[in-house]
Amino acid sequence: MTSPKRPEIGAFLFSSRGQCLHYTWIAFFITILVWFNHAPLMAAIRDTLGLPDNVVKAILILNVALTIPAHIAIGRLVDRFGPSVVFSCLLALSGLLSFAFALADDLVLLLVLRFLLGLSGAGFVVGIRMIGEWFPAREVGLAEGVYAGWGALGSALAAMALPAVALAFGGAEGWRYAVAVTGFVALIYAGIYYLSVRDTPPGATYFKPRQMGAIEVTSRRDFLLCLMTLAPVYGALAAVNWLLGPDALVILPEPVGRAVYGGLLLAFLYRGYRLYWGNRDVFSRPADPFHQYDFTQVTVLCLVYCVTFGAELSVLSVLPLHFQGLYDLTLVQAGMLSAAFALMNLASRPLGGWLCDSYGRKKSLVLLLLGAGVGFLLMSQMAGSWPLAPVIVVTMVSAFFVQAGSGAVFAIAPLIKRRLTGQIAGLIGAYGISGAIFFLMIFALLTVQMFFLMITWLAIAAVFIVLLLLVEPRGQTAEILPDGTVQMIDVG
Repeated sequence: MTSPKRPEIGAFLFSSRGQCLHYTWIAFFITILVWFNHAPLMAAIRDTLGLPDNVVKAILILNVALTIPAHIAIGRLVDRFGPSVVFSCLLALSGLLSFAFALADDLVLLLVLRFLLGLSGAGFVVGIRMIGEWFPAREVGLAEGVYAGWGALGSALAAMALPAVALAFGGAEGWRYAVAVTGFVALIYAGIYYLSVRDTPPGATYFKPRQMGAIEVTSRRDFLLCLMTLAPVYGALAAVNWLLGPDALVILPEPVGRAVYGGLLLAFLYRGYRLYWGNRDVFSRPADPFHQYDFTQVTVLCLVYCVTFGAELSVLSVLPLHFQGLYDLTLVQAGMLSAAFALMNLASRPLGGWLCDSYGRKKSLVLLLLGAGVGFLLMSQMAGSWPLAPVIVVTMVSAFFVQAGSGAVFAIAPLIKRRLTGQIAGLIGAYGISGAIFFLMIFALLTVQMFFLMITWLAIAAVFIVLLLLVEPRGQTAEILPDGTVQMIDVG
């Protein structure tokens, strides 16, 4: 038996599939640009509106709070309505919210709009389904890596370009123009994306879930596992509520915080009810073999992405302070070194996906997690006595392994169950944001050495979880066409 041919780069990048990939990573790039359009301008926003430090920190936290449940909600919408419509609508909504944020003067309105702009951070999920539709299994890892890695550079562009835009307009209100520019770009591209991209290649079928109330599971064991997998997402939201409450940033009064805790509990119970009601048939009879899949694979990828992407996001926040503490660096110098960590995504995510396509998904993921564990173990030992060059090398190596690990996760996710890819990607993405919140709380409560060591320990734990529970995608999976015909899809 001959092994599948690896894609030629020219055909990969410039075919009709390649055009879809480019349109989609640019859409993700713009949603990230909008999501982080406030971060490099926070000093100007603070000074213009006279914001106290606790409000500044609250804005940064609120920017990711809605992103956690939005991943799950957007995933369901993508599976139901298709990625071209959902991405276009999300871009348009992000643009309108950016204009509103640029005009805001009221403190409460500013906080509410930043919370709502967390929706933009869920744009990642849409492209995962789109790329999974357009690329075959032997290319999907590289394609998803290019999509995620190149699109993630939106945050780097925001950091580099938006202060210059604000300065060009001049005056204390320049930040408003810079934020509004990102909104204008999002609105224009919403129309371009809708008119330019189809949900599937010509002649292919877009498979939709059988029900929209909750993700499909195919056994009683998977029902319980899905419920257990959802619980930490609500735990992360409870942690955000605590951070905003009277014991931390003092933004939410205690009665409001208690109401939020109660609302989160009710939301979890309601989600459990919808999960049961949508999958109640599995309690009375076995699922049709053509619909069966193992939810364990979803849970494993959630836990791995919590470590990889959670570490990536949190390290980006910690590195500037850490470098300044180790060496006598200016804020700009420390920021440039930290930006290099983010810019590694340009190559590391695609390489992680390519390794999975070429040498096996499970084996590649294990090796990348081991590399990340070793890298962050070395980072925990860094001290001011180290020369700067080895520190930079260790940081870049750690960035490669942890980002390539994130790419490997989404080389596997689209192969689990085609019609549920959006919901699966949404749950995995929510775990990534939740992981970042967890690691940042470790950083806030303990030392920076313990922060890096925690990432190391969890990366090694993830290795054992993958070895014991993850199943290498092989052979074919089945989907049923609207006329009842069974279609087999290669996943090996």
